[in-house]
Amino acid sequence: MSSEAVAEVIINDFIAAIRPNFDYVLTDTAFSACLLTLLVVLFAFSTQESRRRLVFRLNVLAIIVALALGIFSSLVSGRAILDPFNQVSKGIYIASVVFAVFPPVLYDSILLTRIFALYPVSNTPRATLLKIFAFPFCVKCARVIVLSFGVNDYVSSQLSTASLEQEQAAAWFRNSYMVSEWTMQIADNMYSVSIFLYNLHIRTSSVKRVGGITERIRQIFYISLANFVFPLIFNIAQIICITTDRSPTTGTVLLTMNNYITVMGVLCATLWFSGTEWVRSRNEQSRDHMFSSPKPQFARDHVVGGRSGSDVVVIGRGTVTLDTTSSDTKADSRQFATPEKDDKSSLV
Repeated sequence: MSSEAVAEVIINDFIAAIRPNFDYVLTDTAFSACLLTLLVVLFAFSTQESRRRLVFRLNVLAIIVALALGIFSSLVSGRAILDPFNQVSKGIYIASVVFAVFPPVLYDSILLTRIFALYPVSNTPRATLLKIFAFPFCVKCARVIVLSFGVNDYVSSQLSTASLEQEQAAAWFRNSYMVSEWTMQIADNMYSVSIFLYNLHIRTSSVKRVGGITERIRQIFYISLANFVFPLIFNIAQIICITTDRSPTTGTVLLTMNNYITVMGVLCATLWFSGTEWVRSRNEQSRDHMFSSPKPQFARDHVVGGRSGSDVVVIGRGTVTLDTTSSDTKADSRQFATPEKDDKSSLV
């Protein structure tokens, strides 16, 4: 065999060896950059009132956890590409596995908090809350237990990072723990979304269908549906991959993408609501500044042969006509129109 053929075989083997890790790094880098941008947008459009909400803080926590997944996964994959004979420690490798499989339970719990908007804790009987939240609570506990057994079974069988990577394909193919987790996740999300959308429909069916409220309800419906449909598609794809493909590369990429897309779906609802609140707060500040102006400017309408007939003050959408022909100043109330108040009601 010629030297050129030997070199080509070596290069092809090297590319085949680093390709899975390269795919992991590429996926983590792209989605982590998107999440970092969304985090900045979330803080930019949030108000002081929205930052005090539990959902806002949970969304920030979800983004931080997803970014931690990107850091650990990129660290493991990057070291495997740059220095394949000096892998990361077993603890860092286990951390990358934990941040890949456990966070979906947290993300689904954040989505579950939407139901509290329809069933406030202070106004809902404890028996009703127990009936609603008993099933998702039990399912999430079962998911945590199954994942704990699965991770422990995988990491306890080997002593080094290199051994864990070599065992990855065998541990991945038809892993009963992961199939059970994704199946329970489908059932968990289906229950939460069904309860939320059904009660949203029942409680808003009696609301007068004015334009703003109808559009707001439609947006809430689409966001909630998207938060269920996209993770469902990825869960089904993951189950198909783990039961038919012995190579864990495609399934691992799908698992990572599912984590990031779920966080983005959770974040969309908060960004949408924060954006509407930001616009409302800006409008209120502009209106308050307009009304609190100390010295309004009067546009004088001079009349031939006299001093002035009337002074007109323009405030917002309305006008006030001041009669200055006499010593008393009178306002024509028929020409004064106060701006409409913003709709401050929220279903999120």
